[in-house]
Amino acid sequence: MVSELIGKYIWLIQTLSSTGERGLTLMELSDKYERHYGQPYSRRTFNNHRIAILDIFGIDIECDRGTNRYSIHYSDEALDKNKSVNWLIDTFTVNNLLTLGKERLSGRVGVEEIPSGRKFLTPIMQAMEDGMELEIVYGKYTSSTSETLHVQPFAVKEHERRWYLIGFCHERAHVNGTELRNNDMRAWRVYGLDRIQSLSETETSFKMPKGFDVENLFRESFGVFFPKEGQKSVTVRFKATEEETRYLRDLPIHSSQVEESSSAGEGSVFRIRLIPDENLLMEFCRRSGRVVVLEPEDVKTAVKNLLTIGYEQYQ
Repeated sequence: MVSELIGKYIWLIQTLSSTGERGLTLMELSDKYERHYGQPYSRRTFNNHRIAILDIFGIDIECDRGTNRYSIHYSDEALDKNKSVNWLIDTFTVNNLLTLGKERLSGRVGVEEIPSGRKFLTPIMQAMEDGMELEIVYGKYTSSTSETLHVQPFAVKEHERRWYLIGFCHERAHVNGTELRNNDMRAWRVYGLDRIQSLSETETSFKMPKGFDVENLFRESFGVFFPKEGQKSVTVRFKATEEETRYLRDLPIHSSQVEESSSAGEGSVFRIRLIPDENLLMEFCRRSGRVVVLEPEDVKTAVKNLLTIGYEQYQ
């Protein structure tokens, strides 16, 4: 099975990465492989795995001819260059561990479901790979009706236990009687996979806009929402309690987060640079009592108003 084979690639990457530059000999690898999979690891199979790993993940397993030891040089830096590789490796690792430990660890492993990824993520990624447009039937949370849309699937992105499809929508591409090209962001849309009712791949192909990068696309956003026309990023400063500071250091609110100052017993002051939206306001509300917005004043006031409304609902 393909999933079993990729699992072996992941095992080899992680096994060599964990040894650093010292690496392992083929005999040492074979011993580990046999203990893990219960079958011998021939040189031919190993070389086939090396070629596939270079082709799929872009990771080169090098051999020191002087010692006949195999290693992945600077593996941490290499993997960090590609977040999608990290995500794929982590996903397969967790899935393999859960599968192998299902009986032995029954009732001891809990994971959060991401329902939106179960049904449509695979066919969307297949259409992305094939460069084919999709026909989706989509229903918004804000509407009781659904509509049929034709979308060029540019990317998928996960945020807060939901998967999203980012793409060019033909039905949103008409401006003053002219159809926009797919590199015009005015026709780009974000669709939650949990709101897709049905999906099918069409026979229409498309080409990706030059230079498209989903991480750069949302680098000034909180989550997966496009800014409104004319909106610009601002610096948001906030203060966190000492306990919350430790959480924020490990898991920043935004990729632009910088810790400006810290005081023992009083917490730290942070800043982020992004375009404020309702989701950012709700994030600060969620952290109320542990985080307080310092500036800009309009963001601070908006968070205060939301907290006031919530408080009054309990009176």
